[in-house]
Amino acid sequence: MNFLPKKNAPRGFIFLVDILLCLAALAIAYLIRFDIVDIDSASVQNEWKILKLPLPIYIIVMAVSFYFGKTYSGIIRYTSTQDAKRIFYVITLGSLFMLALVPIRYYYFDHSFFLPLSIIFVDYLASIFLLVSMRMLVKLLYVETQKSRGATKNIIIYGAGEMGLITKRTLERDTNIIYNVIGFIDENPKLRNKLLERTPIKPQSYIEKWAKKNKIDNVIIAIKSPKPENTRKLINTCLSLDIEVLSVPPIENWINGQFTSTQIKKIRIEDLLGREEIELNTENISNQIDNKTILITGAAGSIGSEMARQLLNFNPKELILLDQSESPLYELEIELKNYNTSILKTVVIADVSNVNRMDNVFKTFKPDIVFHAAAYKHVPLMENNPSEAIKVNVNGSKILADLSNEYNVEKFVMISTDKAVNPTNVMGASKRIAEIYIQSLNKHSETQYITTRFGNVLGSNGSVIPLFKKQIENGGPLTVTHKDVTRYFMTIPEACQLVLEAGSMGKGGEIFVFDMGESVKIIDLAKKMIKLSGLEEGVDIDIKITGLRPGEKLYEELLNQEESTLPTHHKKIMVGKVKSYDYYKVKAQIKTLVKQYESQDNFAIVKQMKNIVPEFISNNSIFSSLDKNS
Repeated sequence: MNFLPKKNAPRGFIFLVDILLCLAALAIAYLIRFDIVDIDSASVQNEWKILKLPLPIYIIVMAVSFYFGKTYSGIIRYTSTQDAKRIFYVITLGSLFMLALVPIRYYYFDHSFFLPLSIIFVDYLASIFLLVSMRMLVKLLYVETQKSRGATKNIIIYGAGEMGLITKRTLERDTNIIYNVIGFIDENPKLRNKLLERTPIKPQSYIEKWAKKNKIDNVIIAIKSPKPENTRKLINTCLSLDIEVLSVPPIENWINGQFTSTQIKKIRIEDLLGREEIELNTENISNQIDNKTILITGAAGSIGSEMARQLLNFNPKELILLDQSESPLYELEIELKNYNTSILKTVVIADVSNVNRMDNVFKTFKPDIVFHAAAYKHVPLMENNPSEAIKVNVNGSKILADLSNEYNVEKFVMISTDKAVNPTNVMGASKRIAEIYIQSLNKHSETQYITTRFGNVLGSNGSVIPLFKKQIENGGPLTVTHKDVTRYFMTIPEACQLVLEAGSMGKGGEIFVFDMGESVKIIDLAKKMIKLSGLEEGVDIDIKITGLRPGEKLYEELLNQEESTLPTHHKKIMVGKVKSYDYYKVKAQIKTLVKQYESQDNFAIVKQMKNIVPEFISNNSIFSSLDKNS
């Protein structure tokens, strides 16, 4: 039964209650000083005579303190630590003022104390205690009486640190649902089997035991920087037990510094695939980027835009953001206005395959470093449009590389793909040809040409995860090309950080290969995304096998059979030992290939691509006939 008023108490009423509580604190102070058992009427009359003057002053001092301290303005049912701090400061200042009146009365008036020092001290403590306790009691009563008795959830909190404790207290204050915190999970052996607010702390292996005893509704990840392997293990355990996993956002994302239960969100698939945070050589990167003009092609894309965000941390002189996609580039421009305003950011709409436009860009801005992320990357689309793959991925890269040499660019960093290794499709082959050209050009230029090669990035435009999310929102089915197809994944920030690191360590001519971790079966990814969405495969939503698309591989490779790697100082970056090519021969071959664009003869174009990249063997494609006839 809710016996508390629904409306907030008037401020004047709270002000009056606070004064009465202070008077009660003063009475308590006198009772403690004179011992309630030994008080007689004579003592009371004597003390009352002494108190006649100080009492009105005491009331005025406290009233003025409350008025200017605004202690009465807070909503009692939502009392926070900030309100308690305000009461502490206000009572402290009032008590200090009364303490100052003691010598003033004694030396300048009637040689008697304004109030005994012990009374002031005990009153100070009692006043703080009563005012804070009253507010906390009202808050507790409000929370308990407002809770809905129809909904109860059993919760396990992952993380027994400060964030875990805040999460527990936040859930207990929730007025809509009764949260029953079964226990904490923490891998710290020092906390194991201890109690936190009478709640047990257990290792992760204990989840199954709790799940057998109780129906666990949620496990909430409430830890600042969880180890990715622990998070993966936790999520996989919960998915097998049909327990929904939620997470608390980072402290810096809390609304106005306050955390509420509404901010708890469902876990993302990216959290399941995430890896350890990368340690960058920021000093080396900063030395390369500081006060330099940086050109980013494909700046509106997933990789290009994240490169722009991260480069702003290293104080470049100017960022040239180049892309032919107007709307996403405009959105990036608006976003980056909120970043470091001292760094000049220039947006350029342009097609990298237009040599005159690119020449004007280099002539106008004279970039020191080029990060080349512009490319067509969708395998099925390029398989059907080989001429466009040649125009952009090959000729566009060649134009940028040649202009970098002509305009004395210090470094040219090309972002490639694992699909360039033993390519089975036009897209991968076009990227491999671009790799070969800039590698061979490096021997004839003062510019340092560097290639970075990695696999799929989580959440990039057109990748499988955004596709699955849309399919889940639409009720399915989730489409998987083959039950055995696997892919490597890394996050967009991780990929960009490794590009920056590789770019700073490269001396020219290298192909840097990134450690992509373990490959993931796409069908397993689909099943986990269904479970993370709170759905059941085959009941709420289906998975449909559609067959491999033209040019698609079952699995990706980072090196071909003739390549190997050497380690670098960074454990996640290797240098590929790849075949070298004669620059003039490659240049002539690419010239022939680019001329084929005019004919729009797809078979002639792909045949020339296979001449340049002999390991290019088409898979599940109309161009497979060219391999059979060769």
